[in-house]
Amino acid sequence: MSSEPQFLSFKGLKQYTPEHGWDQVNAVLQAHTQAPSAPEPAARYAAEQVPPDNVPTLTETPEPAPQTNASPLFDPLIQELFEQLRVPPSDELTQTWRTIAAEVNLLTQRMALQRELQERLHKLDQDLADLRGTILTHLNDVQQAADQQLTSARLRAEVSALAQTKLAAKLKPHR
Repeated sequence: MSSEPQFLSFKGLKQYTPEHGWDQVNAVLQAHTQAPSAPEPAARYAAEQVPPDNVPTLTETPEPAPQTNASPLFDPLIQELFEQLRVPPSDELTQTWRTIAAEVNLLTQRMALQRELQERLHKLDQDLADLRGTILTHLNDVQQAADQQLTSARLRAEVSALAQTKLAAKLKPHR
């Protein structure tokens, strides 16, 4: 973060910067206002006016409160958290994360393969269903042809039996 005044610069507001940790915004403003530069007209106008007692302004520079363990603003848990964040991870932890990353990559690959195999299986199931339908259609065609042949054979047998009966009647000696 830069040392520029922040958008929310109020008295007592804390702000985290990697270089300084949790600083009060007013301390940053104080350091910024002590820099040798010509004040801007708006800042000069605000400095000339007397603000009410309880309204913070950007030009106020209150003295920073000493941070001791007895201060209500000091939180040892936050301090401990930031100390833990500053400590680089141990080799064991790094190796564990690398193992996890490798396993996640393998899982992703296997899931992609599973998805591909499921798609292929679905296509194969469709092909099998289509093939079964085609076989059933051909069996139906064969059955119809066989039924037609059977019907034709029955008609021929009936015609032959009738012709035999008629011919036998004609060839029989009359008495």
